[in-house]
Amino acid sequence: MTRAGSPVKQRLRLLSCNVLAGASVQRYRQYVTRSINAVLPARSKLDNLDRLAELLPQFDVIGLQEVDAGSLRSGFLNQTRYLAETSGMPFWSHQPNRPVAQLSHTANGLICRFEPRAVIDYPLPSRIPGRGALLARFGDDANGLAVMIAHLSLSAQARTKQLGFIAEVLQDHPHAVLMGDLNTDAHSKEMRHLFARCNLQPPAHPVPTFPSWKPRRALDHILVSAEIHVEKVWTLPQAFSDHLALAAEIQLPSHSARPHR
Repeated sequence: MTRAGSPVKQRLRLLSCNVLAGASVQRYRQYVTRSINAVLPARSKLDNLDRLAELLPQFDVIGLQEVDAGSLRSGFLNQTRYLAETSGMPFWSHQPNRPVAQLSHTANGLICRFEPRAVIDYPLPSRIPGRGALLARFGDDANGLAVMIAHLSLSAQARTKQLGFIAEVLQDHPHAVLMGDLNTDAHSKEMRHLFARCNLQPPAHPVPTFPSWKPRRALDHILVSAEIHVEKVWTLPQAFSDHLALAAEIQLPSHSARPHR
């Protein structure tokens, strides 16, 4: 409820963004020619985050992938916290996953307008450890909203295990959202396995997000359970990394527990 006692709107705007630790890649060759950006801080990274922060107040829940938790490549800046504070969004949390000495420290990030009832970190199964999923729970009962943010592996075999684990977690939540860089399209074998094991639904119209300069593949997803209605899905026109940010406006069922301010 708001301070005035009126209910928070049933419609929510979501954003999923792989930020590549603030780096901007405009061509495949720049993975090589700008490889030094992967390990060194740069003013351009902060400028890139500032441009993203300007847009965040348009959304209610933001999921970040490949955000840096505070290492050399980000100038030891917690980028999730920076984006939340710069944008004026009141709540943030993060899930550091893959520290590499002090050079890089990849994380999933959550920024939102409403404070979750709980935020839970899950390590994801993989032969090479370091992937995780972050679950935010809103509302006070079984009808609450569960939002999971994940960045899955490049290997199809690992993704199958990871999506199986995610399905097991989300099957206990009747109103759920999974968003993130899933590194596969909605029609892959491992995604079909996910849809068969929980209440998440395939997207009606997958939106290409990769590569950001000429998107051909829908690797980023905002998936919702059956009782949540997706009003629209779109990508932000600005390229903040090698992925376009994916946005969605959803309508919660009237009997679900709303997020609270």
